[in-house]
Amino acid sequence: MTAHDIIVIGAGTAGSVLARRLVDAGRRVLLLEAGGLDEEPAIHDPARLLELWGSGVDWGYWTEPQPGCAGRRIYWPRGRVVGGCSAINGMIYTRGASADYDHWSYQGCYGWDWASVLPYFRRAERHDDAAQANPLGGLLPVTRVGPSPLATAFLVAAWEWGLPLVDDRGSGVREGVGLTSRMIHDGRRASTWVSYVAPVLDHPNLTVVTNALVHRLTITKGRTTGVVYSVNDHLHHAHADQEVALCAGVIGSPQLLLRSGIGPADHLKDLDIAVRADLPGVGENMHDHLVAPLVWESREPIPESAVGLEAHLYWRSHPSLLVPDTQPVLMGFPFPPPGWPRPEQGFTVMAGLDRPRSRGRLRLRSSDPDEPPVLDPRIYTEPHDLEVMVDSVLMVRDIVNQPAMDSWRGTEIAPGLNVAERGRTREFVRAATLSYHHQVGTCRMGVDSLSVVDPELRVHGVRGLRVADASVMPQAPTGNTTAPVVMIAEKAADLMLERTPVMSHGSGAA
Repeated sequence: MTAHDIIVIGAGTAGSVLARRLVDAGRRVLLLEAGGLDEEPAIHDPARLLELWGSGVDWGYWTEPQPGCAGRRIYWPRGRVVGGCSAINGMIYTRGASADYDHWSYQGCYGWDWASVLPYFRRAERHDDAAQANPLGGLLPVTRVGPSPLATAFLVAAWEWGLPLVDDRGSGVREGVGLTSRMIHDGRRASTWVSYVAPVLDHPNLTVVTNALVHRLTITKGRTTGVVYSVNDHLHHAHADQEVALCAGVIGSPQLLLRSGIGPADHLKDLDIAVRADLPGVGENMHDHLVAPLVWESREPIPESAVGLEAHLYWRSHPSLLVPDTQPVLMGFPFPPPGWPRPEQGFTVMAGLDRPRSRGRLRLRSSDPDEPPVLDPRIYTEPHDLEVMVDSVLMVRDIVNQPAMDSWRGTEIAPGLNVAERGRTREFVRAATLSYHHQVGTCRMGVDSLSVVDPELRVHGVRGLRVADASVMPQAPTGNTTAPVVMIAEKAADLMLERTPVMSHGSGAA
């Protein structure tokens, strides 16, 4: 049996980052990935994003029927390929608001405040803008593309409505409208696999196994010693001399803990899974950013340069809030909600909810690793969330109706001019809500009885096991989640290597 110091489960957004940093530090790493290599051409072409959803590189999850969404199941694409979700997502890179991380720390996640995490964002990033450049030379390209005419009109319209123009690359997200930063290099997607692992694939300390479905962890006398996985239905056992790092994502990580006997004891006993650690928080705290598409016909042809997610805005639905709770985003193509017609030529603005109060859960259907789990996010079980989304829809409509959009704005397709008063808008939101694909929280970090990992990402009650991915986030950050996941993996490497944390030299600059 080949010797490995550390086994990293999942070569996705987090696992690719963590594996590279561990290999650079001299550790012998086995990196296991359930999907295959990123050979699908559409992965690397940012304009072909929508071709990836529902394809062979997507797990293609669906939630349970959601009463808050008119009984619909909600589609959750997740990357089943090296690079994970960073290989199939919208490539938006944003750090979040500084207050997000200070709140994590306030809740007991010590060492995760803004001043402590900012250096890990910086360590990852390689900006194409000299003013934002990392003098240490990060591995992850972050690009700011000049605005298309449509995006320019949207920025001006938001300013006319009353939002300031902002740049979220420095001190973090704040209220305003601006251009998005994207994980793109030379016109190609820059997934974490491409940026971190592909350059060191021939490193003698790195072993990568693709199409490797991990069945369970091996635990001996309270310590994680390895994993059992299959490739083409053939079982394999792998041993870790030091630790196992679980980077399988917000769905895969709690699934694997549960299959290994780590989770709520009653649930495990119902499935005849031997209980290794009774952790009632595994699979709980599931939440997600939500969107509702508003679609207009366009009076002008949409330039090809505008098909990406070029511009977004952050808005506080109530002035008492410290940070924005909504994140509408402009899309240069029509993306109508289910049941609405698709115009031949049009654009979309997604109304968005970034700080939901509703919480759901993940549960196993069985111990079979091939069977999808039960995903119940319980969308809009907190009435506050529905009202904020209604506010976001009405605000988006007001912005698109500003004079700056006159030359672009045609007929409103969704929700349509017949949906004007608040009650009808609530009905639209329930019928139109989709996932923003930012699920977090199912292996929550903390120090209370419902937390799953401690602030050093160690699983409570099981030695030699950590989780480092979106599942550990106590609350979703303000904005897209890829950058925070990269940060978590960068910091996890230092925690595992017992290195002195990277120190910040000021909390405001990039």
